[in-house]
Amino acid sequence: MLKKATIILASLTMFSFGALASETYDIDMYHSSVLFKISHLGASNYYGRFNDVSGTVVFDEKNPSKSSVDITVKVDSVDTNSKKRDDHLKSPDFFNSKQFPVITFKSKKVEKVNDKTFKVTGNLTIHGVTKEVSFNFNKTGEGKNPKGQKVVGGETTFTIKRSDFGMNYMQGPGMLGDEVTLILSFEGVLKK
Repeated sequence: MLKKATIILASLTMFSFGALASETYDIDMYHSSVLFKISHLGASNYYGRFNDVSGTVVFDEKNPSKSSVDITVKVDSVDTNSKKRDDHLKSPDFFNSKQFPVITFKSKKVEKVNDKTFKVTGNLTIHGVTKEVSFNFNKTGEGKNPKGQKVVGGETTFTIKRSDFGMNYMQGPGMLGDEVTLILSFEGVLKK
């Protein structure tokens, strides 16, 4: 009987540790940012942002290969501090938000680089085109929000070519650059 109880206790302990190892976080739109940077007329870099970002991050510190990132950005939330420019970016010249209302990223693989950095590889879909991208994702910290919920944060910066996603309008010397730097900083709230 003692042996049987020990086996059950050991199984429960293993199950508890397994459950604790993997945590799912909902991205907090109000404390997360999706920014972009592009060369304008070869003279300066221009920055914009998307205000509506959602998704989940599964973080397994003991086994990073079980971690995942799933992000959705609403194109209509683009914000460049100019309604006229925002409307143009939503048009078929650029994002074509009526036909392609969201930008998504779904990870396929997560690998640990060091205690704070993880290499994430996955599918980025913009303008109806899906391309595989890889980037280093840095854990920036963790804590508790005013409601007492556990929160964790992370950030990455990587560059894509908009032409790879079929967005060629105004591309060329002295116009808009092809390379776009994306900056994602997120805060996630632990899901119960």
